[in-house]
Amino acid sequence: MKKRSTYNRDIQISNDTMYYIYDYIDTDINIGDLAFKFGIDKTYFHKIFKEVMGSNIYETIKSIRLQKASNLLLTNKLSTITEIASMCGYSSQTSFIRSFKERFNQTPKQWKNGGYIEYSTNILKNSKLNLYDNSCFDKIEPKIVRTKGRKTYYIRYKGYIQRDELKKIWQKLYAWVYTNNVKNFEQIVVYHDNPIITPAEDCFYVAGIIPEEKIGLSNTNLPCFYTPEALYATFEFNGGFDDILRFTQWVYHNWLPRSGFETTTNPPYITLNKNHFIEIDGKFDVLYYLPIQYI
Repeated sequence: MKKRSTYNRDIQISNDTMYYIYDYIDTDINIGDLAFKFGIDKTYFHKIFKEVMGSNIYETIKSIRLQKASNLLLTNKLSTITEIASMCGYSSQTSFIRSFKERFNQTPKQWKNGGYIEYSTNILKNSKLNLYDNSCFDKIEPKIVRTKGRKTYYIRYKGYIQRDELKKIWQKLYAWVYTNNVKNFEQIVVYHDNPIITPAEDCFYVAGIIPEEKIGLSNTNLPCFYTPEALYATFEFNGGFDDILRFTQWVYHNWLPRSGFETTTNPPYITLNKNHFIEIDGKFDVLYYLPIQYI
C-alpha cells in the first residue's frame, strides 16, 4: 500500500497532467518533457497516470484531441478541416482523418455535413439522461465577457450519471471549505466533454471551489488550476440535474451556429449560485460560460 503522501503526489501529478493536456491540446505534447518537469521516470509517469485516470496517457491525449475536433467541426462552420485539425494538435491532415474515422466510423467531412446526427442519436438512446427537450432556452439572452484567471481547487470524477457519487464530491469540497475556514467562495463545474458525443459515463466532471480572497490553507491535498483568461458568452438560468446538459446541447447545436461566433478548445463551465447537489429541492441557479471567438 502506498503512503498517503505518495498517493496524494500521484493524484496531483495525474491531475496536473490532465490540466496540461487540455491547456496545450493544440501543441505536440511531449511525454518525456512532462515526466522531467515532474521529476519522475517516464515509465513510472505512465504507470501512475493509468492508475489514477484509468487510461493510457497516449490514448487519453488522442481521445481529447478527437473530442475537441468533433465539437469544432459542428460549431466552427467557417473553419476548414485542416484548421480544425491544427487547433487540436494534428500537424498532418491525413493522420487526423485516419484517427477521426477510427473513432467515429466516418470522415471529418461526413461528420461536418450531418453524419454526427446518427452518432449522437445512438449516444442519446443509450443514455439515462433526458437530453431531448430544449425549447425553454430560446429566450435566454447572453452577455459577452472577458474572464480573468482564478485559482480553483478541485476534484475530478469520471462519469456524469452517478448522481450519488457527484453529491459526495460536493460534500468533500464543502468539508474542505470548512476545514480551511474559507468564508467567501464560488462553486464551479468544468465540462471538458460533450455528452451528446461522448457517453455520459465516460465524461469527466470537474467540481471546484474558487476562494474569493487570498487564504492560508491549513489542511488540503486538493489539486488546483487557473480558469482561462478568455472571451465567453454567459447565460443565466436555473433548473434541475438534466437541464445543464440539455442546455449544453442547445447552446452548441442551436445557438452557436447562428450566433456569428465560433468556439475554441477552452472548456465551457458553470458557476453555481445555488447548488443542486447541496440544496434540498435539487434545483440549481447557474451562470453558464461558453468559450467563443470573434470571426
